[in-house]
Amino acid sequence: MRVLLTGGAGFIGSHVAERLLERGHEVAVVDDLSSGRLENLPEGVLFHELDVRGGCGRVFEEFRPEAVSHQAAQMDVRRSVREPDFDAEVNILGTIRLLENCVRYGVRRFVFASTGGAIYGEQERFPATEEHPQYPLSPYGVSKLAGERYLHYYEAQYGLPYVVLRYSNVYGPRQDPHGEAGVVAIFSGNLAAGRTSTINGTGEQTRDYVYVGDVARANLLALESGAPSGVYNIGTGVETSVNELYEKLRRLSGRDLPPEHGPAKPGEQLRSCVSYGKAERLLNWRPEVELDSGLEETLRFFGAI
Repeated sequence: MRVLLTGGAGFIGSHVAERLLERGHEVAVVDDLSSGRLENLPEGVLFHELDVRGGCGRVFEEFRPEAVSHQAAQMDVRRSVREPDFDAEVNILGTIRLLENCVRYGVRRFVFASTGGAIYGEQERFPATEEHPQYPLSPYGVSKLAGERYLHYYEAQYGLPYVVLRYSNVYGPRQDPHGEAGVVAIFSGNLAAGRTSTINGTGEQTRDYVYVGDVARANLLALESGAPSGVYNIGTGVETSVNELYEKLRRLSGRDLPPEHGPAKPGEQLRSCVSYGKAERLLNWRPEVELDSGLEETLRFFGAI
């Protein structure tokens, strides 16, 4: 299958690219390298340095993809608050322009990387199913939810099948240790460098940490399985507090660096956790990598073990 992969030089996208190549697919990667890195790209992909806001028409014309995996996004929540217009340009208009080209060039399947925590907001039920009320607390969450709604429209109007994957907190090798998110990478980088890590607030806030290899496998199944169009949570259903997470990393690394506690982030969710039951039933996906094993691989990547 010919697959156009946006954001393929990024953290998650590069792992998806590897899985696609392993399965014998032809892969064309589009990435503007604003956060992705060329060294993340596996050998064998066709690379185009482009911004998705342009719609990537030339790539559609030359490569003629049969499927699109849309991983590229503006993912910085704080930037989305400062610049909601920029966030909407990338996450909404960029998605629409890709969808227009999908219709124009006869693409048969569209996989969309979305988010669980930012869309569900402060959860009412744990773990959250796909039917959980959606109360985005940031322009980023709003723009991702809008992208999902456009996918529904394009299937209803043009018959374009789609799968939305709502990720929980993804971690693993190649994650940016300097971003505003990615606490596993931040802590791992600090432990490797012998620096003290800062935990925001009490550290009792919980997240659902899912390993990037499991997420890449979910993307592969979304493309290959023929599962019905719709939204699928991709997480573990297990809550882990930030304090627990840091202690696991410290124990696995063997480095005795106690953390500091700083002020809480305004508006930060207290608890976040998603159910993967629908993905298990219809995609035949379930998380396989236990948290300790995934953290060990991540620490090894950052040189903390």
